[in-house]
Amino acid sequence: MSESPTHSSLENGAVPGEPVKTDKNSRRGNWGNQIEFILTSVGYAVGLGNVWRFPYLCYRNGGGAFMFPYFIMLVFCGIPLFFLELSFGQFASQGCLGVWRISPMFKGVGYGMMVVSTYIGIYYNVVICIAFYYFFSSMTNLLPWTYCNNPWNTPTCNGVVTPTGINNTLANVTRSLVTGAAEVAVEVVNKTKRTSPSEEYWKHYVLKISDDIGNFGEVRLPILGCLAVSWVVVFLCLIRGVKSSGKVVYFTATFPYVVLTILFIRGITLEGAVTGIKYYLTPQWHKILDAKVWGDAASQIFYSLGCAWGGLITMASYNKFHNNCYRDSIIISITNCATSVYAGFVIFSILGFMAHHLNVDVSEVADHGPGLAFVAYPEALTLLPISPLWSLLFFFMLILLGLGTQFCLLETLVTAIVDEIGTDWIIRNKTVVTGGVAIVGFLLGVPLTTQAGIYWLLLMDNYAASFSLVIISCIMCICIMYVYGHKKYFKDVEMMLGFPPPIFFRVCWRFVSPIIISFILIFTVIQYKPITYNDYVYPGWSLAIGFLMAMSSVTCIPIYALYKISKSEGTTFLERLKNSCKADIKWGPALSEHRIGHYAAPVSEAEVEVRPLKEELKEKEDEKRDEISLTIQGSNGSTAHNTTPSA
Repeated sequence: MSESPTHSSLENGAVPGEPVKTDKNSRRGNWGNQIEFILTSVGYAVGLGNVWRFPYLCYRNGGGAFMFPYFIMLVFCGIPLFFLELSFGQFASQGCLGVWRISPMFKGVGYGMMVVSTYIGIYYNVVICIAFYYFFSSMTNLLPWTYCNNPWNTPTCNGVVTPTGINNTLANVTRSLVTGAAEVAVEVVNKTKRTSPSEEYWKHYVLKISDDIGNFGEVRLPILGCLAVSWVVVFLCLIRGVKSSGKVVYFTATFPYVVLTILFIRGITLEGAVTGIKYYLTPQWHKILDAKVWGDAASQIFYSLGCAWGGLITMASYNKFHNNCYRDSIIISITNCATSVYAGFVIFSILGFMAHHLNVDVSEVADHGPGLAFVAYPEALTLLPISPLWSLLFFFMLILLGLGTQFCLLETLVTAIVDEIGTDWIIRNKTVVTGGVAIVGFLLGVPLTTQAGIYWLLLMDNYAASFSLVIISCIMCICIMYVYGHKKYFKDVEMMLGFPPPIFFRVCWRFVSPIIISFILIFTVIQYKPITYNDYVYPGWSLAIGFLMAMSSVTCIPIYALYKISKSEGTTFLERLKNSCKADIKWGPALSEHRIGHYAAPVSEAEVEVRPLKEELKEKEDEKRDEISLTIQGSNGSTAHNTTPSA
């Protein structure tokens, strides 16, 4: 009789204050608490793109007017897809490979997610290592990219700050810039090919950039050293899986907001900051009718939330079965988008200040991607009093934003490997797998630390995780809603959460989100332009490699589908196809106490507890004879709960 309240509480959600041991997956592990999961997911979704891509897209697509399609896409595409992936991973307590027991033929989608996460994990850590490099370089009394009097500077270098002791003419130019005297400022700005000291520091000193993507040159040892530091930090934070990373995110996921707030307060107190913020927010309503604006809004929501990377499924798989992932998906999605908007204020207040000093329009100093993080913003920092302090804070924030995403990328790969092999040895020695993945990731990142590394980094950024993500996400929606069946999935979610998905999400999952995803794909293809880096045009062979990277994740889907069909039972192709689409006998909740209703019957097989049929029938007869009044709701007469009395 004492077992009933525990089971009841498990079916309807854990009772506050009541210890419920059976809701924990002791073999695989769970988050210490829900705050750890939310912070980790926020750290995963909130990355470098929030700082260097969203503000740029916002002012390029109509300023404040861009916010309207952005939030529309958040509501109809972002949050529903986020909820779908969280519920998918949490229900099965499996990573991006194990969840495809739902329809084994589509397991190639999981492999595709792993390929994407591998590509992103390789180049993302290189970006973090460059942020480490700038962070260490900022530990000085004078930022090394402040002046044009360094050995790596060229005659075209023109800084906004002039060192004392330089001739009066240059001093007057600087003074005129600072005071905003138009005639001298225009003269400086109109100089052909003005290059800033921060740009030359980035190109000629940090990267020593080569003239072609095929000309690798030498490995930049300082960057290689920082790359090793990045991977060591990531490995140490994941050394015990979610148990260690869950503790680290208390700092890595929250401190960037402290830094953003400090930089925001400093930024809005600068002269010209209001101009920058106005440029960022001023609505250009006529642009709302432009399909490109809606396409950019949908793409930014989709990519910034980390959909189809496999990370959301992986993080949710460590939740307890009855966790309210519906609530979590709304909190995390809105936090991600609010961070993007907030970061825009920080960035454009500084860029407005910089434009004021140079007496140019904000658009001439605004940039996105590495150009904003490692050229425009560092130059602006040289204008601030105690510039090394602000530089340290800014690059520390970039490091933490990057690490939050990198933790989940690595955990996605490790979890997929461990879940797929699934032996007790590999579960006990998960640290060895984590170390192995980190070492391989470091070695694959070495080419990106060469003099041609920045070309390869941008190639991977533009192709490895572009339209392939959209295809993966679309196929995932189709598989769950139409192959497995929307009614079945809605019942699964209801069994897990205690309530069915709201009708809005049901409509979005079945119709709206797939349509928007298809729109993103079409828009991505129509808008495609060959990648360039400043004036450098990528050769055709490098673009072919980019397309191969993009297709390598997508081709996993048909290749595995054909393999699964060939291995399935059946005499005809249609029979094999039908059998390969059927949910695996192991599909469903991981713990036997959660396998109720139609999941209860095959528990004995899933847990490899095979008993003679006579013994099972005898137990059922004994139950009827003894007229036990206590029944467990939803078990449909199955004795699966009696096979584990210790529960």
